[in-house]
Amino acid sequence: MGLSAEEIAQRSAQAMWARDDASKWLGMSLDAVGPGTATTSFTVEKHHTNGHDICHGGYIFTLADSAFAFACNSYNQLAVAQHNTISFLRPGKLGERLTAVAREVTRAGRSGLYDVTVSDAAGKVIAEFRGASRVIDGRHFEE
Repeated sequence: MGLSAEEIAQRSAQAMWARDDASKWLGMSLDAVGPGTATTSFTVEKHHTNGHDICHGGYIFTLADSAFAFACNSYNQLAVAQHNTISFLRPGKLGERLTAVAREVTRAGRSGLYDVTVSDAAGKVIAEFRGASRVIDGRHFEE
């Protein structure tokens, strides 16, 4: 009997997380993963702030991009970004825990679309991100 979709998502995430030095360096955690979904988070520290003393948009983008990456790689197929967009709606503030929740919108052939909402601990939306993925050759683990 083969692995369940949930087990495949978990094993794919474990394989990716083991090599994801960028997300770890940022101080990010991988909080949840499932088929087509993922949640990442980090606390805004002083080194994440910009000249306005708010979280640098690049770090918010990275948080959302990592959630997107784990969501689109949850099928034991290697997937990379084709393009991504983000709209910043509120600032991320020093000391706040920001959480990115990715969900699959659709998959068709080798392409997929994913929406990611970045929120603060009170549930206020900080940013909305859309990622387009493309499956490439390879697997995260042997089934």
